[in-house]
Amino acid sequence: MSAPFTPIITSLLDNDLYKFTMLQAMLHQFPQTHGVYRFRCRNNADTAYPLATIKEALEQQLDSLCELRFLQDELEYLRGLRFIRSDFVDYLELFQLKRRFITVSTDEKSRLHIDIEGPMIQAMFFEVFVLAIVNELYFDALSDTAVIEEGQRRLDAKVALLHQYVTQQTAGEPPFIIADFGTRRRFSKGWQAHVVETLHKAEPKIVGGTSNVYLAKTLGMTPIGTMAHEFMQAFQALDVRLRDSQKAALEAWVHEYRGDLGIALTDVVGMDAFLRDFDLYFAKLFDGLRHDSGDPYIWGDKAIAHYQKLKIDPKTKILTFSDGLDIQKAWDLHQYFKDRIRTSFGIGTNLTNDMGLTQINIVLKLVECNGQPVAKISDSPGKTMINNDTYLAYLRQVFEVDELD
Repeated sequence: MSAPFTPIITSLLDNDLYKFTMLQAMLHQFPQTHGVYRFRCRNNADTAYPLATIKEALEQQLDSLCELRFLQDELEYLRGLRFIRSDFVDYLELFQLKRRFITVSTDEKSRLHIDIEGPMIQAMFFEVFVLAIVNELYFDALSDTAVIEEGQRRLDAKVALLHQYVTQQTAGEPPFIIADFGTRRRFSKGWQAHVVETLHKAEPKIVGGTSNVYLAKTLGMTPIGTMAHEFMQAFQALDVRLRDSQKAALEAWVHEYRGDLGIALTDVVGMDAFLRDFDLYFAKLFDGLRHDSGDPYIWGDKAIAHYQKLKIDPKTKILTFSDGLDIQKAWDLHQYFKDRIRTSFGIGTNLTNDMGLTQINIVLKLVECNGQPVAKISDSPGKTMINNDTYLAYLRQVFEVDELD
């Protein structure tokens, strides 16, 4: 007998906050935008078994996902967030993901393919759900008592580390702040909830936020998030010159949020190209910047130098780091920058999937918008994802970005 079906996603709040904030901005300003998203596993050769194996189970989970609607208490929670507008919550009351916009297939090499194509106000909301489902289905086959015990041992070590860092902080110095960014890469939904609750209870002044809106609601934590690469990328295909796409995206964000959610993402076409667009106007309007690729120390020093060049005191701004961190790396970065600029840290995989198993490096990225290719030129080799090499070369030329070795 086959095991009874258990849905992994049981609430549409079980998603990252920036999916809501980007969706609201797209709905208000660009509701007719069409997007195409592609799934990729960056380390297929390292998986314990072929991802194609989970295809049938994934299809069943997607069927279940597309039956979900927001509950009234969830809508009221969203309505209580000051940056979420009432008309957007009214839209969410009617919202339901459409199954026809997402397809799953496999190839002769037993690789898993997931394609999403449809209105961005639908398509963009799938990503985190899909990645969380793929992870949980994959790791469920590898889980046993020994794996859970190892995960707990590592979690206990993280708690001890947080306790240690609290004793090393002195009164009056900038706080060390960590948020959970691990929904998309989690070992399982239950394990993420256990980890986040454990760390929050252990040191609530350090771990006070999570990107997961459902956990923020149920644990009384702060929901964390602003924008992702797809928001900035979409402007490469909207009605602006390509060279002006970053400035148009930042302007649209300011128009939507009027000072809220003021952390700008810098690596859609690389930090140097971003800073050329991040002039005094934007530097004053945004509270700070988020790092997601490249050397974080070099990146942070560049950000501080840019603020200083604009005669802005860096201590009035904040740098958020979110690329491949663990607690030790976050602490080291905090020590390096704390006397010059405020910091915060988003930690994903190392919090929610640190079980002693090899993780799968999976992404689901926007590759086309309104029938045109779009791309991210990362500050880290291997993170760039594009279906059109000609467009990538053109994007590099327009933004004066050299190819990484």
